[in-house]
Amino acid sequence: RNYEDLVKRISGFDVLIHLAWTWNADYDSDNSLMTFNIYKAALESGVRRVIMASSVHADSYLDSKGDKMFTTEEVTTPDSPYGADKIFMEALGRYYATKGLEVICVRFGGVNLEDKSPEDSPWESAVWLYHDDLISMIKACLQTDLFPNNFAVFYAVSNNKNRIHDTTNPFGWTPK
Repeated sequence: RNYEDLVKRISGFDVLIHLAWTWNADYDSDNSLMTFNIYKAALESGVRRVIMASSVHADSYLDSKGDKMFTTEEVTTPDSPYGADKIFMEALGRYYATKGLEVICVRFGGVNLEDKSPEDSPWESAVWLYHDDLISMIKACLQTDLFPNNFAVFYAVSNNKNRIHDTTNPFGWTPK
């Protein structure tokens, strides 16, 4: 949240991967400030690309009837204030992309230290992201050349049997 310190720390880097977020069932203004500071500092510092952690909570996937995949081309309805914060992060990234920053917003699914899908929960297993898929996805985001309009948003979930999110992306990443 310390803007001046952030600018100093990221100067000289080509890419900034931002995964920090404060979980709060209600709105947390620190998240909005943090998002704004990341984009503004990256542009000011000469960082070329920012990869931001969005979330599958940007849509109300728990309301899915399973009849079609969620895509990033549809207008989303967040499932919580947390999800709404993520939509704000994506919208602000779209703005900064028009200013020359390359912005990638990744709507992450679930991850845990054990790298095990929570099979006892159909919803959690539907959005599961295995470590190998997470690593290959980040590599694809880092290694890609230019992408349309300097902005991309996509879902990062593994190819689970009950997956409900379309993982189409401009980086050639395919989950296993």
